Amino acid sequence: MSENPVCAKCQGTGWLLEPAGGSQVARRCGCYGERWKRSLFDQANIPRRYQSCNLENFEVHNDSHRDALKISRQFVKNYPAQDVGLLFIGPCGVGKTHLAVAVIQELIRTKDASCIFYDFRDLIREIQNTFTPDSTLSESDVLTPVFQSEVLVLDELGAKRTTAWVEETVFYIINHRYNHKKATIFTTNYPDLDEEEDKRDSFYKKGGDSLIDRIGVRLRSRIYEMCKVVEIEGQDFRKVAKQASYRF
Repeated sequence: MSENPVCAKCQGTGWLLEPAGGSQVARRCGCYGERWKRSLFDQANIPRRYQSCNLENFEVHNDSHRDALKISRQFVKNYPAQDVGLLFIGPCGVGKTHLAVAVIQELIRTKDASCIFYDFRDLIREIQNTFTPDSTLSESDVLTPVFQSEVLVLDELGAKRTTAWVEETVFYIINHRYNHKKATIFTTNYPDLDEEEDKRDSFYKKGGDSLIDRIGVRLRSRIYEMCKVVEIEGQDFRKVAKQASYRF
């Protein structure tokens, strides 16, 4: 059975002819909207693991989860009137990626917004691969959907340690979206401490990195102009769930 059967009404053209005053007029078939929405989901590049994530099934375990969910709902409600994005900050497994994906799924479903998801490391790797002699893609092929999508999710910001090239490339992407007032949603596991806090905090005396360490001062500053910071606290959901599965 075909996954996308041809519409029996319009035979896949997306148009219907209807009589009007002795002639015929064309109007969109109802299947057109469904196909358009399906194409938006296909183009969003959401990993299979996260395709079931939505705002309704996000688990709330503390006040920070409740606040993050409320902010996410408000973001969807206000879109596209606001161009300020979101920066979800918190330790591993607290639901940052779940919320980021849930937001763009809801935007596609209710606002027909074009959205795209990228893991920070995968995006950098794809851009780097365009420079290899056997690459069939150009840098423009990779960056065009990143630039043009109405909403970009950049997951695991800072997961790849910054080099001069990485910082310049990511700044170019983020600055382009900033200048064109396109919303961007980031997630990161790295705490956002300024340079003075880095020096004072006991955790960082043990060698842990902050967001500034991973992406640089200039990129951090630009992201703060673009985004509302949403801090999420709590235990690693995945670790807790795995431990629970071993109980008899």
